[in-house]
Amino acid sequence: MEVRVAHCLLLWAVHIFPATPHTALGVLNKESKTGNQQDGCINLIPCKDNGAICIQPCSPSFHGETRFVCEDRKWQMFTDACASLDVQSLFQRISERELLPSSGGHVSVAGGHLPFVGKGKPVHGKPVHGKPEYGAKYFGADDYGDSNCQADFSCIIPDILSSPAIPGNIADIVELLKRISLLLSENVNRGKMQSYSRIANHILNSSIISNWAFVKDRNASSILLDSVNLFAGKLLLRNGSESVQEHFISTKGYTIHKNTSGKSFDFSMEFSNTGNITGHVVIPEEELLKLPTTSKAISIAFPTLGAIIETNRLDPVFVNGMVLSVSLPEELRHILLTFEKVNKLENVKAQCVGWHSTERRWDNRACKIKSDNISSVVCICKHHSRTFKSFSILMSPTMLRNAVLDYVTRVGLGLSIFSLVLCLIIEAVVWPHITKTEITYMRHFCLVNIATSLLIADVLFILAAIVHNTALNYQLCVAATFFLHFFYLALFFWMFTLGLLILYGLLFIFFKITRSVFIATAFSIGYGCPLVISVLTVAITEPKNGYLRSGACWLNWYETKALLAFVVPALSIIVVNVVVVVVVVVRTGRSSVGEGCKSQDLSNMIRISKNVALLTPLLGLTWGFGLATIVDSRSLAFHVTFALLNTFQVNSERLGIACAQTLLNLGRGSRPKRGWQLELCMKNRI
Repeated sequence: MEVRVAHCLLLWAVHIFPATPHTALGVLNKESKTGNQQDGCINLIPCKDNGAICIQPCSPSFHGETRFVCEDRKWQMFTDACASLDVQSLFQRISERELLPSSGGHVSVAGGHLPFVGKGKPVHGKPVHGKPEYGAKYFGADDYGDSNCQADFSCIIPDILSSPAIPGNIADIVELLKRISLLLSENVNRGKMQSYSRIANHILNSSIISNWAFVKDRNASSILLDSVNLFAGKLLLRNGSESVQEHFISTKGYTIHKNTSGKSFDFSMEFSNTGNITGHVVIPEEELLKLPTTSKAISIAFPTLGAIIETNRLDPVFVNGMVLSVSLPEELRHILLTFEKVNKLENVKAQCVGWHSTERRWDNRACKIKSDNISSVVCICKHHSRTFKSFSILMSPTMLRNAVLDYVTRVGLGLSIFSLVLCLIIEAVVWPHITKTEITYMRHFCLVNIATSLLIADVLFILAAIVHNTALNYQLCVAATFFLHFFYLALFFWMFTLGLLILYGLLFIFFKITRSVFIATAFSIGYGCPLVISVLTVAITEPKNGYLRSGACWLNWYETKALLAFVVPALSIIVVNVVVVVVVVVRTGRSSVGEGCKSQDLSNMIRISKNVALLTPLLGLTWGFGLATIVDSRSLAFHVTFALLNTFQVNSERLGIACAQTLLNLGRGSRPKRGWQLELCMKNRI
C-alpha cells in the first residue's frame, strides 16, 4: 500500500477557544475544526489510496501538526498533535533544582527514559516550543520560579485549567504528569497531591473522552495511569490518613498494621451527567497479619479512565465500572474489590481484570469473581507492585460462557487424544503389513503425520490453557502459542499433502514418484511451511507486543491481526481439499457411466456417499464450519456444532476409519489395493 505524506503549506484558521476552564473542556468539534484542513488535503492530494496520509500544520497560536488518513476516498482525522501548552516551561517553573545535565541524551529514572536537551538540541528530533532559552536546561529555583510554586505546584494550575482539553494538550499534560511523577515525587504532601489531581482531573473529564481517540501516542492513557499510581504511592499521610477528592480522580490513604481490622476504602464518584458509580476496596484481616511493621495503603479511583483506555484500543471489550488502583506493601498480595456496574444488563457476564502495566492490557489472570449480580461485582485480585496495581471489570457481549460448550470441548479433547494414541499404536504394530506398495506407504505416512501433529496440538492446547489460567509468565505463554500455532498449521499442511496424494492416485495413474522424493516433498510441505509462517508471525508481531491476544495464550487479532497467519493458510487448504473431494465424486460418478452400470445406481450412490463421508474429516473439511462462528460469534449453536465436529472427528471418523480399514484388510488377508480403494463401478466391466 502506497503511503504518501505531504506537508501542506496552507495555514489553519485561527482557533478560538474561551478562556474559562469550564468551556475549555468542551469536546473537540471534529466537523468545524477539521474542515479547512481537510480542504487543504483535498486540494493537494486526491484521496484515492486507502492509507495515504496528509499532514497539516497548526495555526500560528498552536504548535504541532494534524494527520489525516485516506479512508473510503475521504480524508479522516487520524491524530491531532496541535497544542497550546509548553511542557518544558511548565516543568521548569516547579523544579526545585537543576535536575538534568546540559548535554544531550536521556536519563533513566525509575525505569523510564526522560529526554533532556542541551543547547541547540531538539527533543526527540523536534524543536522545543516556547522561548529559545527554555531548551538550554532545566532551571532551578534561582533561575526560575519561586519556592511557593515548588512546594505545591499551584502556580501552573491556572495555565493548565484555562487551556482547551484538545488532543495535543492532553498529550502534553500526560507528559508533564509523567515528568513530575518520575522527578518530583519526593515528599508528596497534600498540597502537591491536590495540584497533581487537579491537573489529571482536567484531562479525565467525561466531556472530553472522545478527544483521546486523536492523541498521537496510543499508550497515553496507560502512561497516565502508571504516572498517577507512582506519584500517589509516595503520598505522605497526616495523622494516619489522607483524602484528596476531585470529580474524576480520588485518592485515599490509611496507615495500616497487623492489628488493624480489615481496612476498607469507599468511593462514590461522578461518571457522567446520569449519576454516580461506587467502588469499594477491602484488605482482608488475614492479609494484614502478614505485615511486620506499620505501613501505608493508598487507593486511587478513576470513574472515566476505563472509557478513555477503550478509545485507544481495538478490543471489543468494555470497562463496566471505575478503575481502582492500590498501592500496598509487598507482603500483601490479595484484596477484595467491589465494583458497581455502569451498564446493568442481565445477559452480559462480568469479568474481573487487572491492568498489566508491562504489556499494557487487561488481564483476567489477575482476578477472579467472588460474586456477581445485576448491579455489582465482587472480585478477588492479586496485587503485584510491578505488574498488577489497577483493577476493573469488563463486559464482553461476544464472550460465550456455557457449560455445554465447555463439556463438549473437554470430553471431545479427551476422546480425541485417546483415539489418536490408539491409532498410532495400531499403525506401529501393523506398519510392515500395510506399506508393501508405494502408494499405501505414502498414504499411511501422511496419516501418521496427521495423527502426530493433531495429537501434539491437542496436548499443547490443554497446556496453553493451564499456563494462561495458573501462571503469570508472559514468555511461557508466547512459547505455548508459538508451538500451538506451528502444530495446528502442520496438521493442515499434512492434510493438504494427503489431498495432493489423492489427486496423484486418481489423475496420474501411470506416473510414478519415488519414495525418497515423496518423503522430502512431504516434509517440506508438512513441516517446512508451518515453520516459516510461525517464525515470521512471532518475529513481526512480538516486538510490538502484538503476538498474544488478551485473555488467552493464542494469536492476537484486534491489534496486529496475527491470527490471519493461521486462518488464511487453514481456509486456503480447506478450499483446495474441497476441490479434491469434488474430483473424487466426479471420477466416481463417471465410472458408473455405461450399460453395465445402470443396474447399480443405488450402490454407486452409496459408494460415493461413503467416499465423501471418509474424505470430509480426513481432509479437515469440518474446520470449514468455523466460518459460521466468524459470521455470528454470539451464536451458541454454531460454537457447539463446530466444537462437536472437530473435537470428536478423530475418534468418530478420521483416523479411526483409516485404522479400522487397516485391521479389516489384515483380517481378511487381503492385499492393499492400488490407488485409494474408491470402489469404482469400472471394476465390474473388467
